[in-house]
Formats: sequence, structure tokens, C-alpha cells
Amino acid sequence: MDILERVEKALDSIRPYLEADGGNVRVLDIKDGLARLELLGACGNCPMSTMTLKAGVEEAIKKAVPEIKAVEAINITSPDDANAQLPETMR
Repeated sequence: MDILERVEKALDSIRPYLEADGGNVRVLDIKDGLARLELLGACGNCPMSTMTLKAGVEEAIKKAVPEIKAVEAINITSPDDANAQLPETMR
């Protein structure tokens, strides 16, 4: 199993939680120990996206794929963003 397959398998373990809040995640690329991701759906504009990335997504990936040293999302929403919205399940 190559590194991308292992990352996808790790993401599959947490996708049900992301999907429950109307979100998901997509792998953009993996290079030099860095996994670059895109947060989709509600995850793309949620003020909790930083915490979701660090506490959920990054932890799951690093645990399953030790070669990954960092995880970066290209579209993290700042909690101060006026357009940020909590998913329906968190209101």
C-alpha cells in the first residue's frame, strides 16, 4: 500500500464525523512529509476548522502514516472570518 492509500485509509476512519457536520476532506498532494489537503463542504467555512484539522485529521494521518510530519489545509477558516458559519449540528 503506497503512502497516498494509507493517508486515504486514515481519512476514511474520520470521514463519518466530518460528513455528520456536512464536511469532508480531499488530499491535494503529498510531498516531503507534508500532506496538503482541502477542507470541503461545511469544513471549508467553519470557524472550528483549525481545531478539526489539528485534533482530528492531522492526528489520524500522523498515527497511521508516520512518514507524514505535517498536515496543511489550503483553506483553513479563521474564527474571526465574518463569513465563517457553524454547521447546523453545532448551532
